[in-house]
Amino acid sequence: MDNKFKNAKLSDYSPLTLAFIGDGVYDLMVRSYVVGIANRPVGELNKIKVSLVNCKSQAQFAKKILPLLNEKEESVYKRGRNAATSNTPKNSTVADYHSATGLEALFGYLYITAQNERLEELFNIIIEEFNLL
Repeated sequence: MDNKFKNAKLSDYSPLTLAFIGDGVYDLMVRSYVVGIANRPVGELNKIKVSLVNCKSQAQFAKKILPLLNEKEESVYKRGRNAATSNTPKNSTVADYHSATGLEALFGYLYITAQNERLEELFNIIIEEFNLL
């Protein structure tokens, strides 16, 4: 996938815009991981994916990787976490929703700034640490 953001500056994007793109990046990484380890019916794949792509899980993942972030990454995470949002999905706490938004903003930032190795590194830490499947 060609990165269209070669000359992007962090200040060009709101934290919720970073979270918007990060949500898609994270979702695709999870889908790729799940398909790569388990050739199952699509319904089962989706059930596994949903267990990893929800506010509660993403909030747990954020807590795990937060101590591993550099200063810039932590700043991006906090900008996303602290962004004013107008709604909270049902079955989620406000705190989990904000933490998940911070994680998504971080993934969006890493994608936009073409830090693909760091993106993979953090995703692998999530997968390994939580022994998800």
